[in-house]
Amino acid sequence: MALPLLNADTRVRAGVLEVACHMTGPADGPAVLLMHGFPYDIHSYVDVAPMLAAAGCRVVVPYLRGYGGTHFLDAATPRSGEQAVLGDDLRALLDALSIERAVLAGYDWGGRAACVVAALWPERCTGLVTVNSYNLQHIARAMVPDTPENEQRLWYQYLFHSERGRAALTQDRRALCRRLWALWSPTWAFDDATFERSAAAFDHPDFVDVVIHSYRHRFGLVPGDPAVAAVERRIAAQPPITVPTISFDGTADGVRPWEPAAANAHRFTGLRQHRVLPGIGHNLPQEAPRAFADAVLELIRR
Repeated sequence: MALPLLNADTRVRAGVLEVACHMTGPADGPAVLLMHGFPYDIHSYVDVAPMLAAAGCRVVVPYLRGYGGTHFLDAATPRSGEQAVLGDDLRALLDALSIERAVLAGYDWGGRAACVVAALWPERCTGLVTVNSYNLQHIARAMVPDTPENEQRLWYQYLFHSERGRAALTQDRRALCRRLWALWSPTWAFDDATFERSAAAFDHPDFVDVVIHSYRHRFGLVPGDPAVAAVERRIAAQPPITVPTISFDGTADGVRPWEPAAANAHRFTGLRQHRVLPGIGHNLPQEAPRAFADAVLELIRR
């Protein structure tokens, strides 16, 4: 049986990008943007998006820069993957779609984009669904060592700091990314077809450059895009998130160990609920779609 596909057949000029989006649901419904992570794609929401559309939501699932059908408008634009550009891309997409406010939901890179907009432009965010809670990088503290166990989880980031890592990702991005899927979601029994459905998005000509820049910038090893320097300075202040939030952790997450709500409580000054899902890994919306969709709907109906 063929796997269901999310067709990203809508192209939107937004900021420095032409963004490829899957859109579903009524155009006049409450807006929801679903943001994928690395190394995944819009199919992280293959079950969540129809659930939300059936509930009357206007659902937008964009490919991030460097993935799928999303492309840079200008060859001279830096192929940055830093957190500031991800947040700015999301804000530009909201503007281009004439969406004043939306529920922003995501994990990994996409969750970071959602957290940036929620923190810096809360007037654009009806509510936030975020995996791993406060998902803004504190680059000033990036060189402070973590526990040996947590350092081991980040081996791929340290690999990407070297040209050997760039060569590894260029040489066989599918094998490397599939290994990350297996390590990060050890209880998720995905098959070859499920991986390949998403892996097609990694064939993007800018995928390697954007990924390598992201993992070097977060450690302060390379400069960012000057166009978003002011945004990055605002993030550096580690601003609180004031909008209504539902945060998640999965106990089987191979990237970020799960934490109790109190660990990040000071980062959220508005209403916030934190939920821990037993046995769920890093790709939480695809592994636990009903829980993720229900969280979005709770924020819409609040």
